[in-house]
Amino acid sequence: MNHRLRAVFCDHLSIMRGKYLPHGKIGDNDTRFCRSTFGVHYDKDLLPAPGAMMMEGLPDMELRWAGDDIRACWESGTKIVLGDLFDTEGAPLPMCPRGALKRAIAAWEAKGLTPKVGIELEAFAFVHGPDGKLMPYDSLGGVVYGTGPFTDPRGFNDAIWDVAEELGFNLDMITAEYDSPQFEYTLTFDNALKAVDDIILFRQMAREVALHEGVILTFMPKPIVEAGGNGMHINFSFTDKDGNNALSVGDKGGPDHLNDLARGCLAGLLHHHKGLAGLIAPTATSYDRLQPGSLSGHRQNWGGDHRNVTTRVSTEGGAKARLEHRMADASSNPYTALAAVLQAALLGVENGYDLQPIETDDGFVETDATVGAATTLEDAVADLAADTVLSNAVGAGLVENHVFMKQAEVEKTKDLDPEALRDFYIYYM
Repeated sequence: MNHRLRAVFCDHLSIMRGKYLPHGKIGDNDTRFCRSTFGVHYDKDLLPAPGAMMMEGLPDMELRWAGDDIRACWESGTKIVLGDLFDTEGAPLPMCPRGALKRAIAAWEAKGLTPKVGIELEAFAFVHGPDGKLMPYDSLGGVVYGTGPFTDPRGFNDAIWDVAEELGFNLDMITAEYDSPQFEYTLTFDNALKAVDDIILFRQMAREVALHEGVILTFMPKPIVEAGGNGMHINFSFTDKDGNNALSVGDKGGPDHLNDLARGCLAGLLHHHKGLAGLIAPTATSYDRLQPGSLSGHRQNWGGDHRNVTTRVSTEGGAKARLEHRMADASSNPYTALAAVLQAALLGVENGYDLQPIETDDGFVETDATVGAATTLEDAVADLAADTVLSNAVGAGLVENHVFMKQAEVEKTKDLDPEALRDFYIYYM
């Protein structure tokens, strides 16, 4: 069979965009899009965002890929590929999220360390009711860590699992989360770029497979006001030149067994805590989730086996030693989110920031933390704009575009009621 090619990229709003190309063009390894896509908002409004060149004729940009990156797709008769974005002169496009992650990886590799990543995604399931309006999927007896038909009576997660295995995604688990109908999807640790490529494609596959089962699966941070939120937890470590886990201190893990690398990473994430929020929790509904005492990464703190801190130190040591950053949600672009986390951690290592004491309280009623992330998108974007050190590390062009678009988003969403706010986002994430 001559397969067509679905050439895709994940944009500034974490929306997948692409083209279907005939089999004869697969060997071209590139295709063009309008650069001003980076000025398009959720509501299709086209804005003169920095770098989008809307007022300069809406010129082209190029998506380029390597032949080895083409893989099987969940659509019949189709291959799929993720690529990098360039301007028409051949320079990397400043707003390209995948490019930002590649720069972050290269910065760590220059230190002889290879980032390894595992990402946890949470999602809610909806269906269309008889009146056509969205309503939560009826999971009957759904409970946290639920499995089986009472948790998922239509079996749409079975369909996702089957497709994931067929395509070679390395699933770590699928389970029900705390709120019903909420589910968690985790892929196993891998090299950073592959891990994010996989989670990007898995997320899109899961949403499209669920849609075929009559389910709207959304990774937006707070689609049900009364329920909990959807996070995107980023677990990371590093391997050294000998293939050893560079965060490891022998076979023991946890806060009592931190080396200088782990301390530096923690200090960087804490130092840039407020600026990070504007990039990795980037929508209005992110701040319905990112609230104090909500296990969401609001507070500027760290700890061990403690789910009410933002950065959690795994109690596993040796090859499994890792840090878990819990602020991000999947309304962020996963490339951008991981780039931001890795760059903040690297800034801590390079700049020698002091590491504040560990969180010792429960995080619900009492906390040692004196600083939290912003509680509105408007304030979080202002914090990001003020953190020029983090912005320059991630990429000034990307952040400038992001800040402009998110300032516009504040105005677009400020008067929406909860249902209208949900519907503003839900079909895109």
